[in-house]
Amino acid sequence: MRFIAFLNDQDQPALGVRVGADALIDLGADGGPASLDELLRQGEAGMQAVRAAVERGIVRRPLAGLRYLPPVLNPGKALAIGLNYVDHAAESSFDPPKHPVVFQRYRSSWVAHGQPLVRPHVSTQFDYEAELVAVIGKAGRYIPREQALAHVAGYSLFNDGSIRDYQLRTNQWLLGKNFDDSGAFGPELVTADELPPGAKGLRLQCRLNGQTVQEANTRDMIFDVATLVSVCSQAMALEPGDLLITGTPSGVGMARKPQLWMQPGDVCEVEIERVGLLRNPIVDEG
Repeated sequence: MRFIAFLNDQDQPALGVRVGADALIDLGADGGPASLDELLRQGEAGMQAVRAAVERGIVRRPLAGLRYLPPVLNPGKALAIGLNYVDHAAESSFDPPKHPVVFQRYRSSWVAHGQPLVRPHVSTQFDYEAELVAVIGKAGRYIPREQALAHVAGYSLFNDGSIRDYQLRTNQWLLGKNFDDSGAFGPELVTADELPPGAKGLRLQCRLNGQTVQEANTRDMIFDVATLVSVCSQAMALEPGDLLITGTPSGVGMARKPQLWMQPGDVCEVEIERVGLLRNPIVDEG
């Protein structure tokens, strides 16, 4: 299934399941959950109710004109992984890491599909990073790697927009990775059963104004999804709705000669085959 979070006609968060290319079933209008956050907390019982609602297919609405929300509205944790492709580590002048490099992104730092990414007025070094997101569906701590994928509800897309000069002022990247509205998440959550295990073997691309600037395959990750779930769960319990933002490949603007930064008026697209396409325009702050 493909879940889409959106604003309904009453400007309230709602949750739908996409059917075909141009419509969705409004779960809330059929008595179902209003958010993926709520559904994931319900576990398998909630998913069974959703399957029944999809079979009934009573309340449908077109995707045209839909006001998207991020698939998960308020994740307890959004753990992002740095340097998770060998070629990106090399272009960033780092050796490939021997252990996942983990930092936090906060909810205020991203927008939904179609909403503008905001370049702050304190910097012009606004970079793109195309990434796969794994969304946790089943809680766990000290999860063995061989059981880790059973804890993943599904996958989505992320643009880990980065303010590079702020990111690199210190050894801690958090500030440059968390400017308000600098990243994007969406447009859908694709359940894990629709993709290869661990979403491995899928083509990943980033396009800026239609030009391909990043291209790789998810099989190229140094630490795959199962490893990331297992390792992160050693430090903290993973909960339904938590995000693992799995890292970007080479081709980022900072490493190019000349450097390439996102500018107001640009459009950035992140696409992973079978997962979807995340598109956002770029605007200046204020």
